[in-house]
Amino acid sequence: MSKNEQPIGFIDSGVGGLTVLKEALKQLPNENVIYLGDNARCPYGPRPKEQILAFTWQLTKFLLEKNIKMLVIACNTATAVALDEIKEKLPIPVVGVILPGARAAVKATKTNKIGIIGTQGTIQSASYETALRLKVPEIQPFSLACPRFVPIVESNQVRSSVAKKIVAETLLPMQRAKVDTLILGCTHYPLLRPLIQSVMGEKVTLIDSGVETIGEVSMLLDYFDIAHLPVNHQPIREFYTTGSVDAFNQIARTWLEKPEINAKHIKIKGA
Repeated sequence: MSKNEQPIGFIDSGVGGLTVLKEALKQLPNENVIYLGDNARCPYGPRPKEQILAFTWQLTKFLLEKNIKMLVIACNTATAVALDEIKEKLPIPVVGVILPGARAAVKATKTNKIGIIGTQGTIQSASYETALRLKVPEIQPFSLACPRFVPIVESNQVRSSVAKKIVAETLLPMQRAKVDTLILGCTHYPLLRPLIQSVMGEKVTLIDSGVETIGEVSMLLDYFDIAHLPVNHQPIREFYTTGSVDAFNQIARTWLEKPEINAKHIKIKGA
């Protein structure tokens, strides 16, 4: 297999990274892709940094054995904790979701009031605030941890009345902050986008970090000359989960609109 034919690897704490993968399948339809969700140990947000780093390395090593040409850390918490170390130690390009999201928010805001919602781990890391202020020191970030959002998505309750109530209650402080731009700082959150937009109002621009990340992936594929050219056969689409295959398939098939998805269960030590 040539370098160009090698797959792009995507890792996430669960199904959230599928929002990133969905954009990849749209923008980069010729690429072979492998996705690994650590559903058995999701969510990563409340976990200590050392554990998140160890888990992220375990997922990364699994995909390295699949001969990937690029790694996308499709998880904000893992990006905040592990990106720099993994990027430094791997010989292939490694992309996280925080910088692309911050860049898009800076571009979108008109008032310099930018909200960030994410897991406890992402918010505590202050990674988005740092990235935003490095670009525009006048930015006024307002961060809010939303620990109840990921369990809603992982349990496939995004259309439930419970989800509507939780999103409305959780975002009250963000409404009061009068931000004009809101970063969805967790790749699970786009699955709750209609509810978040409804609560925040149509005038608030929502930034999907995952969508922005694929623009960077595309650029790096061209820069390193490793993009996969169109071929006659179907590109490879492989899905793995450390958790329930049935639960993963249900969400993945619906969200990606691909009923043929059949994930494989893998056992990672400790998962």
